[in-house]
Amino acid sequence: MKKKKMYSVTALAAFTAVAVGATGVLAEEAIFTDVSANHPYADGINALTAAGVVKGFGDGTFKPDTTVTRGQAAKMIAGALKLDTTNVKNPNFKDIETSNQYYNQIAALVATGFVNGYEDGTFRTADKITHNQFAKILTNVSAVYPVDATALLTEAKVVFNPTKQLTRGELSSVLATMLAGATPAPEPEPTPESENDNYKLSIMHVNDTHARVEMLPKLMTAVKDYRTTTPDSLLLHAGDIFSGTLYFNEFEGQADLPFLNALKFDAITLGNHEFDLGSSPEGHKALVDFIKAAQFPVVTANVDFSKDALFTGLFSDLVSSEPENGKIYAGMIKEVNGEKVGIFGLTTAETEDIASPGSIAFENYIEEAKKAVKAFEDKGVDKIIALTHIGFDDNPAYDNDQILAKSVPGIDIIVGGHSHTELKEPFVVDTNTVGEKKDVTLIVQAKEYASFLGTLNVEFDENGVIVKHEGQLVEIGKLADDAEGLKMLAPFKEKVDAISSAEIGVTLTEELVSPRTSETIKVGVRNSETVLGNIITDGMLTKAKQYTDKKVVMAMQNGGGIRAAIPAGNITTGQVITVLPFGNTLALMDVTGAEIKAAFEHAVKDAPKESGGFLHISGAKLEYDSSKEAGSRVVSVKYYDEATKTYVDVADTETYTVATNAFTAKGGDGFDMFKKAYEDGRVTDLGLSDWENLKEQLLSMKEIKYTTEGRIVDVATVEAK
Repeated sequence: MKKKKMYSVTALAAFTAVAVGATGVLAEEAIFTDVSANHPYADGINALTAAGVVKGFGDGTFKPDTTVTRGQAAKMIAGALKLDTTNVKNPNFKDIETSNQYYNQIAALVATGFVNGYEDGTFRTADKITHNQFAKILTNVSAVYPVDATALLTEAKVVFNPTKQLTRGELSSVLATMLAGATPAPEPEPTPESENDNYKLSIMHVNDTHARVEMLPKLMTAVKDYRTTTPDSLLLHAGDIFSGTLYFNEFEGQADLPFLNALKFDAITLGNHEFDLGSSPEGHKALVDFIKAAQFPVVTANVDFSKDALFTGLFSDLVSSEPENGKIYAGMIKEVNGEKVGIFGLTTAETEDIASPGSIAFENYIEEAKKAVKAFEDKGVDKIIALTHIGFDDNPAYDNDQILAKSVPGIDIIVGGHSHTELKEPFVVDTNTVGEKKDVTLIVQAKEYASFLGTLNVEFDENGVIVKHEGQLVEIGKLADDAEGLKMLAPFKEKVDAISSAEIGVTLTEELVSPRTSETIKVGVRNSETVLGNIITDGMLTKAKQYTDKKVVMAMQNGGGIRAAIPAGNITTGQVITVLPFGNTLALMDVTGAEIKAAFEHAVKDAPKESGGFLHISGAKLEYDSSKEAGSRVVSVKYYDEATKTYVDVADTETYTVATNAFTAKGGDGFDMFKKAYEDGRVTDLGLSDWENLKEQLLSMKEIKYTTEGRIVDVATVEAK
């Protein structure tokens, strides 16, 4: 005990020169915007700041009312006492690795006998510290430096409440008051906190993988590579694992699951496509089977499963500190590198309109997010991730990540999906809904189809605020397949390949051509109406009308998305997929007649030269004049009015509902007028696969005509003839 006393008194004396703030010297000039000279804890805060023991935030505040955790308190106490935190002995707490940001300070304090852990051998760095717990620490300190805990708290202007959580201001004031009476010593050089003391968190993430099972062996390679340098990284999936390829049609998620389990995902959330099978005779049995076999938890805070008996016992509307694999929670707490991290999920309410959830209900995402954040904070967790499937910039009438970031304080990171957005670097939100400054929230998303692995590295300061970040997308297609992954893939691929070559039940007497123009071919899929383009758009229009009560007047398909012909003979599933290989989905747009005309002006601007944006149509007729100047070529646009059984001119000021693929609806091929509609929230992605729509249309046709119908006419060509 004598050695401890000599060591600590030396430290106390060294601190004294800066502790003079406790007498009022440093408090005469405000250092922080929220700590005025007459603030009750100004003296202590300024003293510890001058000593380099504590620091403020980037916005010039100190936030004296913010509570501190056991880890943060240990760091401040060790810093105030100037303990040797370099040569320390491992205290052997079960929940603290040597890489923990508070390891050295805690080890130094344990060596002095000032702090102890719990009986179960843990220290629990992320737990908040109460007045009563702090008083016990002061009692331990009194063995070296005589203090009366109650008197000290009173002198530091702290009103003692055993269960109240200790704040930054209170702790600063107590430490400065305790040390101010030591014998003065030469003023030491301030030692500002090193950024290396910040808590570091790494995340890997994917979203909207849509049954691209053949990409998963490459994803395994990417994840293994990343874990070699950052073994403690979280791995998260932001939803839409289901639907999109023959792997899902055949295996309903069971082909994806072995890979997801082998990859050791920490958590996933549910996307709208996870609810696609709800209207089947089996209901959501495939989803339930998928979740039960998952070796990871599922999180979604705004989905109510209570009215679907299949989910009984599978879902808990709580934040769990001990989440079980194969169960659904509103949120979960996971300890990563010695700190507790909160993860909660959100699923778009748009699911009710674009999938088949049945009796499953979707609650307000903002309100449920606020509940989740509060639940984490009540448990002492100040590092919070929202794992969302609501879209980066999706329809604001439903939900999106940017609104979430601005509306709900306390969310540090949003790992998103649904909008298939390629965020090459983290998107920073640092203002709230009314433009006021707020702590940073980062939004990340990794496009689609397991084509990228998103990576994010962040640093949190001692108050759980992000102070540094770096993120990027790792392109998966360039990587080698993982050998074990290829073995896992083989039995699934063998069966899918067989299905792909299977005939769908339709026979063509002639080829459905999809030509590109050349010196000898003047009519192509990118400059003229084609039979195949008509069949595709007819299927789009038919399907769109099944999914909305609105009057859908026409469907459009960009010629650049039609990639192959279908030869004469018995059509196979693989041939259908080859025609539309990009996995596009069907979308509805509410656009004005003026915007429709502008879109067709853009579509024919290069005619008779090719353009990927040339639009094939159903339910409408277009006349244009390629001899006119680009931008003034459209002669007329008419849609078929089912009430009058006639074609009616599109009116500039009227608003119409039209169908197209999601690529075009988001402004692909230069359709800026559609991009604006998307940004205005006038687009709804139905999530229906384009090649499956084409297959259904072919199967529904009693007769296939091999001639065009005059839906698109270039009057300049007609007049020339």
